[in-house]
Amino acid sequence: MASNSARGSEEAPMIPAKVLDMAEDVFHVVLTVLLFVVALGALVFTVVRLVTTTPFFPTGMLQAVNDILFVVIILEIARTVIARFSNGFYQLSRFLIIGVIASVRHILSVGSSLTLSTGKTAEAFDRGIIELIVNGGIVIALVLAILITRHAENAHQPARPKKLSKSS
Repeated sequence: MASNSARGSEEAPMIPAKVLDMAEDVFHVVLTVLLFVVALGALVFTVVRLVTTTPFFPTGMLQAVNDILFVVIILEIARTVIARFSNGFYQLSRFLIIGVIASVRHILSVGSSLTLSTGKTAEAFDRGIIELIVNGGIVIALVLAILITRHAENAHQPARPKKLSKSS
C-alpha cells in the first residue's frame, strides 16, 4: 500500500514557488537600485571629468561622449530589468539595443583614437581598422536581429480591426 500512495501523490517542493518568485523579485529590485546607483556615480564621474579634462577639445569631448554612452548602457540594462516585471520575462530586443549602443561606443572610441593619436605604428593602425570593421559588422548584425525580432513580435500579435472611413 505504501508504494501505491507514493505513486499517486507528487512530492511537494522544498521551497514553494511563490517564495522563490518573491525572492527573485526582491533580487531584481535590489539589482535595479544598484544599477541606478552605478549610473548616478558614473554620471557624477563624467561631469567631474568633463570639467577637469584639459584640453576640452577634443579629449574632454570624446571622453564625455564615451562616458555618457556608458551611462546610457547602464540605464538600458536597468530598464530591461524593470521591463521584466511588466512582461514576466526579459525582452530580447532590449539586449540587442544595448549591444548596438556598446558597439557604437567602441567604434567612436577606436575611431577617435585612430584620428587623434599621432605616431601610431602601421600595425596598431591596421588593428584599429580591423576593430572598426568588426564592430561595424556587429552593429549591422544586431540591427538586423532587432528588425527580425520586431517582425516576429508583430506577426504574433492579433490583427487590429480596420476603422471604417466616413465618406460624404
